[in-house]
Amino acid sequence: MVNLFFEDVEILGLDPEFFISWLSDCCDTEGKSLEEVNLIFCSDEYLLQKNIEFLQHDYYTDIITFDYCQGDLIMGDLFISKDRVIDNAQTNGVSFENELNRVIVHGVLHLCGYKDKSVDEEKLMRSKEDFYLDRIVPRET
Repeated sequence: MVNLFFEDVEILGLDPEFFISWLSDCCDTEGKSLEEVNLIFCSDEYLLQKNIEFLQHDYYTDIITFDYCQGDLIMGDLFISKDRVIDNAQTNGVSFENELNRVIVHGVLHLCGYKDKSVDEEKLMRSKEDFYLDRIVPRET
């Protein structure tokens, strides 16, 4: 199950069924089972307060992942800054949707056990993000 919540922002057109299907596939491929992931979309300021409160980090970030996994059952809260996603998309020359999907799968990969603190871990994380982004089949409109 994937739940979408909006704290102090709006993002129109998000399809919960897409996230359920795509993220379930990601977890299955990693040998895990998607139990419940909450996608909580918010502003920079909202996420900054969470970053300070829970991690003692006084800086902006695009995502904070709270891991509640039990064994191979993937459970967690992903707090995602819409503002950071917009800025990152512009900086990286990609669409908002592409960057949003990258940030979301990044959080799910953390729940699957991947880290990104060292150079090698970050390289593997980017490779996994690209792999799962490539698995998204564009839908006809």
